[in-house]
Amino acid sequence: MDATDDDLELRRKKLLYRSHYTGTKETDILLTRFAERNLPTFDARQLDLYEAILHAGDPEILAWVVGRKPIPPEYDNEVSRMLVRFNFAQPGS
Repeated sequence: MDATDDDLELRRKKLLYRSHYTGTKETDILLTRFAERNLPTFDARQLDLYEAILHAGDPEILAWVVGRKPIPPEYDNEVSRMLVRFNFAQPGS
């Protein structure tokens, strides 16, 4: 691994940790499952997008995932759409 790979791996670990401790149990579970499945393959740009989503906050993220609210334009990207489509009921989906 070169320094860039090390940096990406460190970012993935930090984002996984943040996904697990968002504030509400429901969102913790949802984001942890999504992160465990997807962060290992995300590139730097996708990690940036995911990090921005985490800044939106638990109530907003949960509202998008359960379909109570549409994804706002500033968060509407490939990663947020992956999150909304993710099958949380199936481990490893």
